[in-house]
Amino acid sequence: MNFRKMTIIGMLSATLMITCSGCGRIISKPEKGDSVAPTLNTAPLTESQKLLETGVCVAAPSTLPSVRGFKTHLSVNGTEVDGYYRQDEIHFDGKNYASVKGILTFRGNNFRSSGAYGVANMSSYKMYKTWNIDTGSLKKTVKSGDWTGSGWTGQPLIVQWDDETKKAMNIYDSKKRKEGLVEVIYATMDGNIYFLDLDDGSATRDKISLGFPIKGTGSIYPNGTPLYVVGAGDDMGKKAARTFIVNLVTGEVDYEYGYEDPFSLRTDNGDFSAFDSSPLFDVETDTLIQPGENGILYTTKLNTVWDGRTLTINPGEVVKWNYTTNRTGKDKYWLGMESSACVYDHYLYVCDNSGELMCIDLNTMALIWSQDIVDDSNASPVLEIDPASGTAFIYVSTSLHWTQNKKKSGSIPIFKINAATGEIMWKRSYECKTVDGISGGVQATACLGENNLSSMVFFNIARTGGKKHGKLVAIDKKTGAEVWSVEMKYYSWSSPVAVYNSNGDGYLILCDSDGNMHLLDGKTGKVKDTINLGKNIEATPAVYNNTIVVGTRGKKIYGITLK
Repeated sequence: MNFRKMTIIGMLSATLMITCSGCGRIISKPEKGDSVAPTLNTAPLTESQKLLETGVCVAAPSTLPSVRGFKTHLSVNGTEVDGYYRQDEIHFDGKNYASVKGILTFRGNNFRSSGAYGVANMSSYKMYKTWNIDTGSLKKTVKSGDWTGSGWTGQPLIVQWDDETKKAMNIYDSKKRKEGLVEVIYATMDGNIYFLDLDDGSATRDKISLGFPIKGTGSIYPNGTPLYVVGAGDDMGKKAARTFIVNLVTGEVDYEYGYEDPFSLRTDNGDFSAFDSSPLFDVETDTLIQPGENGILYTTKLNTVWDGRTLTINPGEVVKWNYTTNRTGKDKYWLGMESSACVYDHYLYVCDNSGELMCIDLNTMALIWSQDIVDDSNASPVLEIDPASGTAFIYVSTSLHWTQNKKKSGSIPIFKINAATGEIMWKRSYECKTVDGISGGVQATACLGENNLSSMVFFNIARTGGKKHGKLVAIDKKTGAEVWSVEMKYYSWSSPVAVYNSNGDGYLILCDSDGNMHLLDGKTGKVKDTINLGKNIEATPAVYNNTIVVGTRGKKIYGITLK
């Protein structure tokens, strides 16, 4: 693999204002007013970067962990150690994550670069509600109010099982007999995991009650082994949040981890633990990988045995990594990772609550580099290999949290970062507002354009242009210049999803806090259709061919057809 840094050229083009016919939203090329031209890094290659032709990540002088005051610790099977090397080395094969049909983790793969599977051919460019089911709520035991419906990130998983696996699981007999069954697996904040037929929303098996609010997104073993992992988003009274490993043959929880972990250094809220991060599986080494909001990165060898009829796991070699920095504290810049990590080969990239983007070698659990991204980042980093240079880049942004001023406003950055060295390639900023507990800025994960959208990356910014408003922006990957933007009446935390027809023409699906689902032309930003699903859509949709699935805070899960 080649991480060589690509020289960035180009500046902003002249401003052009367009009004979208039919929706009245303003589309600007490029942004005017509340964003600034990107800061570009056009420096020549350093000596350390030239070494990266061997495929090794090397920190630049500015991204050395010592610059940020990092102190890291390792534990293997409960014993703290000074060093570690994984006997069965992890090496992900590009972004070829899943070998079965569907969306099996947050944003589809280990690059976190896609929330859609298949092709979405449309003729009228309209969206229609095909089915919906009711979910519920879970009483908060400490704070007022309830956990309701589906929250952030809340993406469903969609999978087409092979016939033999389908027969072995506890799926209803009528669904086992259905040819080509595609199953939706959706954990929600009422504490349940729902199992639905993609075609009509009918139940495929009994729901599983976990008793904890699930805000994040689960993961299915990507080779089709019927194993599902999902983390709780908050404690339930004296019961600490944890991650559940669920056997989809029996419908039972086979293993739990992460709760009341003495290895955690986070102390701002007692023994705080939460697991919004969507785990990843490395199939070749049978390893489960998950960052935690307790400030621990977990890797666990599962010792999975699946013979087509029975499934067992026997977790062993539990490796834990934790850290502190000069900035992490008890009252602000908390420890912990809410974002889902992306992985390239054996390098893991993850953001945290204290404004760090970190690169960790999964085979040694060594911190390679860290970049200061200024503020709390809940969005997941998204990785892409530039096809022209072979260079790996990361796109990421932050919420407005620690850096807000007394008027609860401020500027949030959007970055393109060299994945090998951690150096910033370009940076641009947007003004926004925030509300305590309901952040402004970028909560959503970026959407990477492909096919006819391959020159752009899309970011969804909350509470910009007003406290209730938002904006979807298309940014040129090479220059950081804004290509177009769409002003949204209501802000959004939901991550945009790109779908493509058989010609490679791309369209974006974006949900907002007023319950609206928008379909936009990805090339221009023109809104093609909008439908309302009743209540705030914090969750991120998943798409299988022409069917969109998403849950709302209004205690509903919807199936939407693209036509």
